[in-house]
Amino acid sequence: MIESVLHPRNLMRAYYQVVRNKGASGVDGMSVDELKEYLSVNRQSLETLIREDKYLPHPILGIEIPKSNGDVRLLGVPVVIDRMLQQAVGQILCNYYDTSFEDYSYGFRPNRKAHQAVLRSQEYINGGNNWVVDIDLKNFFDEVDHCLLLQILYRRIKCGTTLRLIRKWLRAPIQIQGRLTKRRKGVPQGSPLSPILSNILLNELDKEMEKMSVKYVRYADDFSIYCREEQTARDVGNQIYLYLKDKLHLPINREKSGIRRPEEFTILGYGFERLKESSAPWQYQLIVSNKKWKPLKHKLKEITRKTTPYSFDTRVRKLKEVQRGWVQYFGLAHMNWQLKKLDKWVRSRLRYCIWHDWKKPSRRRKNLLRLGVKPHNAQNWSQTRMGGWATARSPILTTTITMARLRKRGYEAMFPIYQSITPYLNEPLYT
Repeated sequence: MIESVLHPRNLMRAYYQVVRNKGASGVDGMSVDELKEYLSVNRQSLETLIREDKYLPHPILGIEIPKSNGDVRLLGVPVVIDRMLQQAVGQILCNYYDTSFEDYSYGFRPNRKAHQAVLRSQEYINGGNNWVVDIDLKNFFDEVDHCLLLQILYRRIKCGTTLRLIRKWLRAPIQIQGRLTKRRKGVPQGSPLSPILSNILLNELDKEMEKMSVKYVRYADDFSIYCREEQTARDVGNQIYLYLKDKLHLPINREKSGIRRPEEFTILGYGFERLKESSAPWQYQLIVSNKKWKPLKHKLKEITRKTTPYSFDTRVRKLKEVQRGWVQYFGLAHMNWQLKKLDKWVRSRLRYCIWHDWKKPSRRRKNLLRLGVKPHNAQNWSQTRMGGWATARSPILTTTITMARLRKRGYEAMFPIYQSITPYLNEPLYT
């Protein structure tokens, strides 16, 4: 297998993937841009060290990222050389394992995505499976048992060199705030190998659920089981809990796990809302969970903050990046009135930014005249004593800085974007 990993075509593909992903430097300070020059000089010696089992990976740089609940998530950033080599190994592992993964696993796999998992979940719920076993694995990437993972890998991979290389990466110390810490469990988030290794380990869970003949959906370490009766859900949940604890040595987060009804359940940022029509009283439509609206509004607020030194064109460009990405991900959800309300709020903030940039009454009068306001009104409006936010929502700006004029300057509202992509997103994503 190591020859497949070190094949020039595989290494070149891994190199381009690492360059495309960019990312921060590791403990050695080497950037992605320096990788090409390094490989041109050291590639042969690097391959020789790997073949002879003499290659030693660098320590991992640990970066603590704050979470919304006040905790921190520890990301591990390998050096660029290790990232490329891990990417090369991950590509070969994916070729070996992907066809053996179960059909209802959707995370980090070719030609699979989160929308498929969400739609499958909706299909189960609308099929009458209204008791959902929602299990949250506690710090999954930090709790992976190295010995167990390597045993599972050894069942299919008989290449000792590749297995020893993976073991070295798993055991590489992590540097947190300048101090090196030993690692005896866990795979670092941020490593190109983490997604495929997590799928290989959790495929054992998938097989167990297949044996139990339950309906389930798994996206990486986020999985849920769907049952018709509450007692069945409790029995299944207890069996899965014991399997995770005894066989995979993975703890669950009891606070975030439990038996849910569809209205209380969320999957990958989506929630469920019962349809009001009498013809379909037990059917559910997708909505955006409440937790996902707040971060979006915070990002939009940062971009349209009047004191942020952006030009109007820069604000519009940044708005497009955030809005398009968000709507494309959550386009399966029903959110017409929420988007219309949000668009109105964003336009008011843009008008406020423009009014703030005009600053002096003389400049405001001049710009209002350019927008077609009569001289008498322009003089009065330019000297208004209303605050900036009140002015942005008043006829002074809503009748002059109109939606048509904003659109000419490149602004795109979220609701039209949503309308344009929804027909494509609602097409069947799986067979």
